[in-house]
Amino acid sequence: DLKERKSMPLDLVPEFVKNIRRLMDDVEAMPQPTIAVVGGFAFGGGTELMLACDLRVAAGTARFGLTETSLAIIPGAGGTQRLPRLVGKGKGKELIFTGRRVGADEALDIGLVNKICEPADLIDECLKMAGMICEAGPVAIEQAKYAINYGLETDLNTGMAIESNAYWVCIPTRDRLEGLAAFKEKRKPVYKGE
Repeated sequence: DLKERKSMPLDLVPEFVKNIRRLMDDVEAMPQPTIAVVGGFAFGGGTELMLACDLRVAAGTARFGLTETSLAIIPGAGGTQRLPRLVGKGKGKELIFTGRRVGADEALDIGLVNKICEPADLIDECLKMAGMICEAGPVAIEQAKYAINYGLETDLNTGMAIESNAYWVCIPTRDRLEGLAAFKEKRKPVYKGE
């Protein structure tokens, strides 16, 4: 809330911003996949929260932007780091430097959102996506998220080693055996996260 921030004593601002950043980091660090559901405007912190999520689904009427530079500040909750990693360095710089707002179609084109849909279908589309994720093995999903998040922060060889370690975490699970049995028996697997 920019009105609240304007009246906030200067000595309280650093702790306030740190708490917001911690929240975004906590969202990103969750072992379960997270899906941001955006039905309207997501500017500043709204876009930063969306960036901390694994997947983003938006209504066709949604708008996004890291508009902080137009207020003589910069995104302070991870936006300068997460946006360029998601949409590329050049596009990330463009959007942050200009504070330009983008609509849902452009957000989809640049990879800022994974899917757009009609506003009335937003929740159903997100639940459908979540349902598809829930059909997979929970340990495998957690390990895939871990490998992607940490592997992308390193060089390719280190990333491959992270992936290999995550793969081997899945091997001794009961879920892996259930997946193989279900495949052989031509039925849906019943995973328990074990």
